[in-house]
Amino acid sequence: MLSIMAMSGLFVPAEDGSQLCVFDAIYADIGDEQSIEQNLSTFSSHLTNIIRILKAMTPKSLVLLDELGAGTDPAEGSALAIAILEHIHRQGSRIVATTHYSELKAYAYNRKGIINASMEFDVQTLSPTYRLLVGVPGRSNAFAIAERLGLPRSIIEHARGEVSDEDQLVNNMIASLEENRLGAEAERQTAEALRRENEALRASLEAERAKLEEQREKLLQKARDEARQLVAKAKREAEQIISDLRKLALEEGASVKEHKLIEAKRRLDQAEPEPAGRKRPAPNAKPQRIEPGDEVMVYSLNQRGHVVELSGEEALVQLGILKMKVQLSDLELVKRQAAVNKTQQPTAAASLKRTRDDRASMELDLRGSNLEEALLEVDRFLDESFLAGMGQVYIIHGKGTGILRSGIQEFLRKHKHVKSFRLGQYGEGGAGVTVAELK
Repeated sequence: MLSIMAMSGLFVPAEDGSQLCVFDAIYADIGDEQSIEQNLSTFSSHLTNIIRILKAMTPKSLVLLDELGAGTDPAEGSALAIAILEHIHRQGSRIVATTHYSELKAYAYNRKGIINASMEFDVQTLSPTYRLLVGVPGRSNAFAIAERLGLPRSIIEHARGEVSDEDQLVNNMIASLEENRLGAEAERQTAEALRRENEALRASLEAERAKLEEQREKLLQKARDEARQLVAKAKREAEQIISDLRKLALEEGASVKEHKLIEAKRRLDQAEPEPAGRKRPAPNAKPQRIEPGDEVMVYSLNQRGHVVELSGEEALVQLGILKMKVQLSDLELVKRQAAVNKTQQPTAAASLKRTRDDRASMELDLRGSNLEEALLEVDRFLDESFLAGMGQVYIIHGKGTGILRSGIQEFLRKHKHVKSFRLGQYGEGGAGVTVAELK
């Protein structure tokens, strides 16, 4: 019926993906066409239809045969049915045949291109389940149905004894296949449930992963925005600091005092975002005991130094060649001074020597110093000499490679207290000394 509907262009009640063939003809031998008037028995009626079908069918035909070989001796009927099926199969036609003969079930089991199928039947309720089981031959269930309907057990047991060994073997084979099918069906249902559970879990994990990825992207975007804001702020602070340094250079004739440079550097360091690894102690944290001689970290300058002396809430800290007063809350103890010789103050990072009394010396000995340290000391020395009213001073830098001499003379050329300068003459130290005349 479905094939006829499909060939007529009608919709068919089937699942998506189902396939149907287009046949040139559909032949059927169904029902009991026995006729007393025409002297036709059941077997004769079936055989007459089958002969007509065999003459008209082609390899593109569909042949439907109901209870093939019925109505005559079972042995002869089953043999004739097998021969008819074999002939139709060789012709290439599609065929569906129903039967209760065990011989036909065994034939389909062993013949390539032919397969058994059955409609599932519930023996407990004596009703069909309307499930097609491909690959499993059906059982007649005559004994089970007779027992359920109330036939005496003695008669049923006697009937079982009359069944031939071959028929019993076929029935046992069908029962085994049925049992295996039920087991496979149960395992399939279990596997299907596990598959659905795994798919649900996979979908949940995928949704969670997508959610985490979205949160991660939001956090990254937030971090990028904050970083851009911090960098923009640092740039604005740096530009302001550079502008202030330029103003100082113009106001003081390119001679900017060291304490002003330190202050500018402190502002620049504060403009930089504070690293996550170093944090100020909490306000309610237990204060550290800091003593003179201890090595400390100055938070605001991000530099290490040594404590020279303590005065209330402040400490005098030696930072290289500089000394600064810093709040104790701005310090972190790095290393405590050894217990031995606590009265000895830490030495400066660079040692500069004077040749005479520090209070009013006309000479500054810079031999062994680097250029940066030497320029800082020359600037301080010129200020002190100018305030002392000296007209001429001697700066000893040695001959060496000439880098120290050239740097000092370039610095003197722009200094506001220097009127002129020259190299030392014979008896004054020659090229190892620069003589500067002050204003």
